[in-house]
Amino acid sequence: MVRLKELYDNIEAKLCDGKSGNDIFEARFEAQCIIRHATGKGYRSTILRDPDAETTDEQAADAQEMTLRRLKGEPLQYILGEWEFYGMNFCVGEGVLIPRQDTETLVELVTDEYLKDGLVCADLCSGSGCIGISLSRLYRTRMHCYEKSGKAMEYLTRNIEMNRLKVNGLVSAVLADVLDKAVIEAAPMYDIIVSNPPYLTAEDMKNLQTEVTYEPEMALYGGEDGLYFYREILKAWSKKLKKGGLFAVEIGMGQEKDVMQIFEENGIEAQTKKDYCHIDRVVYGIKK
Repeated sequence: MVRLKELYDNIEAKLCDGKSGNDIFEARFEAQCIIRHATGKGYRSTILRDPDAETTDEQAADAQEMTLRRLKGEPLQYILGEWEFYGMNFCVGEGVLIPRQDTETLVELVTDEYLKDGLVCADLCSGSGCIGISLSRLYRTRMHCYEKSGKAMEYLTRNIEMNRLKVNGLVSAVLADVLDKAVIEAAPMYDIIVSNPPYLTAEDMKNLQTEVTYEPEMALYGGEDGLYFYREILKAWSKKLKKGGLFAVEIGMGQEKDVMQIFEENGIEAQTKKDYCHIDRVVYGIKK
């Protein structure tokens, strides 16, 4: 048996041991996440209530194994197997993009200004489904989540099922390449189309943080200038947007002018919305 506080102190020390090159920025938070996942006990609440709380040898071993994976650079989200996005938990792991707080800006824009009951919407390059599922749960909105990767599709379908009651069976997973002409032609007309497509440039891909290298390249790389998918998606899918409908995409830092121009070229007057760090994170507009 190992005392919970002793195990926590040990893990936190390993995560912030700068001398060995393992200096995790949020070591305290990550140690708490690992403890909670391995033992089922919230570290702070348990210690305050029972300073001498103990863990089993198996729980301690699991926590140490998770810590070792983290020290090798594996993302905490993959280790935990889930991550919170917009107040909901989503299953994540190798082969799917990790939901990020930046992307909540896109969800907030749509829900605050444009979403209402009875709409038919599309989430292109859906990945874990965090955008589409989050939007659908707030209103009785039918959502088609398009995803090309078979591995990501496993997480998408699992997340839809996990949140089945919250979304009232209105979210559908579509295994398809959103740039396939046959897929586009077969798609219905939509009231809202959203997407967080790959948008990293070739230069960005050379300088990825260690954690990001674990994520699928096909969910990250947006061509030499990072704009390939915006050009192709807007050109093809703007034809599937109803007049007066909303098109909204997440963008990378500094891409707002180029993406706004692509919107305008496809008959959509573009605007931007900033994220929590006051960076332009979403380009959106209404089809004329």
